[in-house]
Amino acid sequence: MILKPQDIVILLKLVVKGNDEWSYSSLADELFMSASEVHAGIQRAVAARLMDKQRKKPIKKSLEEFIIHGIKYAYPAQRGSLTRGIPTGYAAPPLKYLVSNSDDPPPVWPDPQGEMRGYEFSPLYKSVPKAAVKDRKLYELLTLVDAIRDGRAREQELAIHELQKRFSS
Repeated sequence: MILKPQDIVILLKLVVKGNDEWSYSSLADELFMSASEVHAGIQRAVAARLMDKQRKKPIKKSLEEFIIHGIKYAYPAQRGSLTRGIPTGYAAPPLKYLVSNSDDPPPVWPDPQGEMRGYEFSPLYKSVPKAAVKDRKLYELLTLVDAIRDGRAREQELAIHELQKRFSS
């Protein structure tokens, strides 16, 4: 089985949930995916040793290692033209408070209701913008992952530090 980008989104949602109970259908609703997509994603995560099937929780250390060292190679970011969208990477919390603004357009996930104009940045999965708007903690984790996927060295370093803080709490 080969991991898919949406599997990382599912695992990040489970990190955010912590010890809260969940079901495939509840995760599907919260992530704007089908229950079968969530189920298949969990199975792939178990096969990749990023998820503990018995405890129904991500293996945080393994997930952290994959995000820090492999995600930018497995799921490289694709940039597009200028568009309206939801800020991500260094332009979104928590990094926007740590990185000084540049004159370059910021990265955004395309969304007609988005608050910012910037260059199109491909999210890990098509439903990421919708899911992120509904869950602030998930949004922050996803933007940190995007900074690791395509940020400058300083942005990546800050994103890794922030991600590790969130995974350890």
